[in-house]
Parts: sequence; C-alpha cells; structure tokens
Amino acid sequence: MDQAEQLRNIVKKNQQWSTSKARIFTVTSGKGGVGKSNVVVNLAVHMQRLGKKVIIFDADLGLANVEIMFGAIPKYNLSDLIYRGKTIQEIITPGPMDIGFISGGSGITGVNNLSKEKLKFLVHNLSELDGLADIILIDTGAGISDHVLEFVMASPEILLLATSEPSSLTDAYSLLKALHRNPEFRQAQTKIKVISNRVVTEEEGMGIYEKLNAVVGQFLKGNLEYLGMIPQDAAMEKAVRQQQPVSILYPEAKSSRAFEVLTGNLLDGNTVPLYAKKGIMQLLSRFIYKRG
Repeated sequence: MDQAEQLRNIVKKNQQWSTSKARIFTVTSGKGGVGKSNVVVNLAVHMQRLGKKVIIFDADLGLANVEIMFGAIPKYNLSDLIYRGKTIQEIITPGPMDIGFISGGSGITGVNNLSKEKLKFLVHNLSELDGLADIILIDTGAGISDHVLEFVMASPEILLLATSEPSSLTDAYSLLKALHRNPEFRQAQTKIKVISNRVVTEEEGMGIYEKLNAVVGQFLKGNLEYLGMIPQDAAMEKAVRQQQPVSILYPEAKSSRAFEVLTGNLLDGNTVPLYAKKGIMQLLSRFIYKRG
C-alpha cells in the first residue's frame, strides 16, 4: 500500500469521526500586493460579529501577512504540529475578537515526505478543525505556484481578488486559465466569486468582474460570479500601519461597510451547495496527495 492510499484510508476514518463540517472559503489572486490578507482578516471580523466561529489558515508561506495584520506573533505554526508533536489547538493563535489563525510557516511544503505515523498524526489533528470552527478562511500565497493551485482546486468556494490594474487582471486570468486547464479541476462543483478591490465607484468594481468573466467565458468556457467591491480608503491604509483590521479600528469607514456587505452576500446571499459541506479534511486531503 503506497503513501497516497494510506492517506486516503486515514482521511476516510477521520471524516467519519467529524460530525460538524466547517464552511471553507479560499481567498486567492493571481499576484501579490492586491490586498488579499486584508480581505481575509476583515471578512473574519464581520463573520465573527454574526456569531460565527472563524479560523484563518494562513497558507501564504514565508510572508506571515495575517499575523502582521493582527499584530500578533504565533508561538507555533504548522511545522510544530507536524514535526514537534503539537496539537491543532496549540498551533491556533488567538487574534482580535477571538478569531483564531494558523500560520503555515514552512511546514506545509514537506508533507509528501512524511512517515506513515506523522501523516496519521497530521490528518487526525487537521480533522479537528471541522469541530472547532463554523468557517475556515484560507489565505493562499501569491502567484500560481503548485501549492496555491492545489488549495484553489480543492476549494468549493473561491474568492478571487482583483484590482483595475492591467497586471492584476492579467495575473488573475492566468490563475483561472491554469485552474480550468488542469484535468483535476471540478468546474461544475466550484463557485468562483470575484471581489474588486481598491476601486473608486461601483461601476469600476463591476467593470473588473465583467472583463474577467468575459474572457473566462470566451476562452475557458467557464463562469464567474460577482460578490462585490471594496473602495479605495485611507482608513484602511491607516489601519494596516497600526496592524489592526480596519473593521475594528474604523468600523464606520467606507471599506468597513463594504466588508460588512460582502460578508452578508457570502453568508446570506447564496445557498451553500452540498459539496461545500465536506469540511476541511476534504480540502486538505486533496492538497496533501494528488489523486491517481
């Protein structure tokens, strides 16, 4: 029995133990510097205000953007879970409003080389996330690396962030093209929702979505949904410098209001499809091994 088969069996057992399934959103973009981590932490704030227990999984390896946004330094990260025997609860760092976050560190890149016992330990601990959170927000790395694509392909609900800059649109399309052309991508079972960031008007935000959706429809035979926009806002820039989410520091700011609307659209605007309720183990098992 090879390692992939061992992992499938372990995942199956752990999925049977888990009775609660967290809803998962993966936030991604085609490039860095478009405000992805900012979106993740502020969505988490508004979801928490609505009574949801939120955990952020910072999979942006080496950059640690979420902890910078929260002004918190994690004591442990995923490497400590894999190599030093820490539990999933121990590597969850408390952020503002009791939002938990997990730092990926560099540990996620070595999972394919784990022994059977370490693999079993990792899967068992990760399965507990389904019972610890109502919502898991995954902040992927920038660009179109293999580990970013693995997270995105495994996610039932993808939030694609883009700005009006030509390079942002081009890179977002490149990510979508890599996604659609991968034979393992399940287009019919995936919702991709566009968030337009740093725009001046509603029309500009809708224009970003329409450009992306048009090329995706024409060249990839796919379809995107429009979730909403986040306006350019000096208050958000001030909040970033103070290492706090704008939705906490300046709750009346126009960007904070926009995050509130986006959160409502996410949680109330659409019915959650059945395939979106498979929990974190469904996603991470897909990431850890490639299907044969």
